[in-house]
Amino acid sequence: MTSRKDLANAIRALSMDAVQKANSGHPGAPMGMAEIAEMLWNDYLRHNPRNPDWVDRDRFVLSNGHGSMLIYSLLHLSGYDLPMEELKNFRQLHAKTAGHPEHGYAPGIETTTGPLGQGLANAVGMALAEKVLASQFNRPDHAVVDHRTWCFIGDGCLMEGVSHEACSLAGTLGLGKLTVFYDDNGISIDGEVEGWFTDNTPERFRAYGWHVVENVDGHDSEAVRKAIEEARSVTDKPSMICCKTVIGMGSPNKAGTHGVHGAALGDDEVAATREAIGWHHPPFEVPDEIYQGWNAVEAGKAAEDAWNETFAAYQKAHPELAAEFQRRMRGDLPADFAAAADKLLREANDKAEKVATRKASQSVIEGFGPVLPEFLGGSADLTGSNNTNWSGSKVISTSEAGGNYIHYGVREFGMTAVMNGVALHRGLLPYGGTFLVFSDYARNAVRMAALMKQRVVLVYTHDSIGLGEDGPTHQPVEHVPSLRMIPNMHVWRPCDVVETVAAWRAGIERQDGPTSLVLTRQGLPHQPRDEAQLADVVRGGYVLKDCDGEPELLLIATGSEVELAVNAWQELTDAGVKVRVASMPCLEVFEQQDAAYRESVLPKAVGKRLAIEAAHVDGWHKYVGLDGDVVGMSSYGESAPAGDLFKHFGFTTENVVKRAKALLQG
Repeated sequence: MTSRKDLANAIRALSMDAVQKANSGHPGAPMGMAEIAEMLWNDYLRHNPRNPDWVDRDRFVLSNGHGSMLIYSLLHLSGYDLPMEELKNFRQLHAKTAGHPEHGYAPGIETTTGPLGQGLANAVGMALAEKVLASQFNRPDHAVVDHRTWCFIGDGCLMEGVSHEACSLAGTLGLGKLTVFYDDNGISIDGEVEGWFTDNTPERFRAYGWHVVENVDGHDSEAVRKAIEEARSVTDKPSMICCKTVIGMGSPNKAGTHGVHGAALGDDEVAATREAIGWHHPPFEVPDEIYQGWNAVEAGKAAEDAWNETFAAYQKAHPELAAEFQRRMRGDLPADFAAAADKLLREANDKAEKVATRKASQSVIEGFGPVLPEFLGGSADLTGSNNTNWSGSKVISTSEAGGNYIHYGVREFGMTAVMNGVALHRGLLPYGGTFLVFSDYARNAVRMAALMKQRVVLVYTHDSIGLGEDGPTHQPVEHVPSLRMIPNMHVWRPCDVVETVAAWRAGIERQDGPTSLVLTRQGLPHQPRDEAQLADVVRGGYVLKDCDGEPELLLIATGSEVELAVNAWQELTDAGVKVRVASMPCLEVFEQQDAAYRESVLPKAVGKRLAIEAAHVDGWHKYVGLDGDVVGMSSYGESAPAGDLFKHFGFTTENVVKRAKALLQG
């Protein structure tokens, strides 16, 4: 009979073989966590290898993603569409078995992990999504949302600050279906962690409000089972299972050392390990009885079939709720969304209000909120400044999970990583706000949203020196061009309410990546538009003001500086200069337009170009050329009233006109 030790050793063998063949990778964590993974995946994880997207599956996150051969071994052995050839191609070009787990590559990878701590924060988001959706959709005798989130972490995840942000919030919100396994092996890249990591982790997590199971022997399957049962019995708190393990377990000469953390064992040590663990099979060969012991296809199908019966009964009892649940899990927008968006856009154009775009954003949320029950908003302790709430906001708490708004606290990084987890779970549309300058705190999670192509809306207010007296520590200068440099990020910097509506609509409708909304503190005037211009706003760039015939000069602007460009256009036009103003709220969307449209807005023949944006100047030379000019920032700001700052740094009509005339004369 196949023993649990044999099943666990299959993970060890595949992991060390794949890393050895690639001569690259991290065998230590997979070898050390093999028994924990075997117990969880074979006895507790509710999943269907033949349908990795089954909506009520348990979510499994390998936050210590450097140990990626652990999850690849698990997926292969349990019956997912990840053949042995992919394991042999570990870390090779175009393989599904990338160096770190990549969402969208291999089936069953719930999130991209590797930047330590973020998988843990994503897991918090997934558990949060489960709790919210269960509260919104479950009815007595009809539990259609009822699954758990499991997460593996290592010492490095706990050293990263984002673990504090996310786990503190998880405890506060009482995410009782989240269970985290801490691989307490005492080793990181530099060696034994006792020289730099001596936290009392159990007490730390108890302080967060977690249930903690301490001192579990991670190589004793029954001890792991007992710990899981204890964690499952606690329903009002997330659980941390602290497992004592030996990194690289099974390797006679490298186990327990940092030498097994991030390097191949070497042929001799692989052979010695095979002998030590009793694995007498060639590389990449798994006996049939081991496959049979791991195969989860039949059990997975039975679990999903049982859920389908549950859902059919739910559908019969609550047909409208069932249809809404299916729509949201597909990610489809409501049938009336487009009409609501069109209405908001026209109302904004008709009202012609002067308003800060952060306030305009709130009015858009107010307009979309009633037709988007999937909205899950929040702010990093700046709700009143970001204006991310609306009249229908209901705050989520431990006792009230059916709401639609989260007070994330001062946790910009954690907020963004949690939102990524919510988006990955599906069924909710997360958006969250902070000051633009603090996007730096969240930077790596922002990047991960773009890398994973997740629909997350990032609301960034107080977008420039227009912030005023709080000074350069709070005045973003490099942040807008920095966000634009992130591949697959769409950055919208609207100039008025109309463009704010278009920006929100674009972020909501987008299914292949995140959207950053960059919004002002100060009021901005409405810019009149005809029907054609109104239609072109969503194209990311369009002609706002024009001249008769071919222009001599192009003024290109975004956000609060569009008003400056329009004022300068008027003065230059009165002086007989043929000028065009292009408003460019989203450069990324504009670049996606066809060449003919881009040429119609920014004709190549017009070489005299002046860009105006209260952000760092460098990114604009793509549009103005080396001979063009940019009215922008090349230094940090100062502490002073906004009006004084704009004048001091040259954001005045007088200076724009002066620079434009200098261009024309050059």
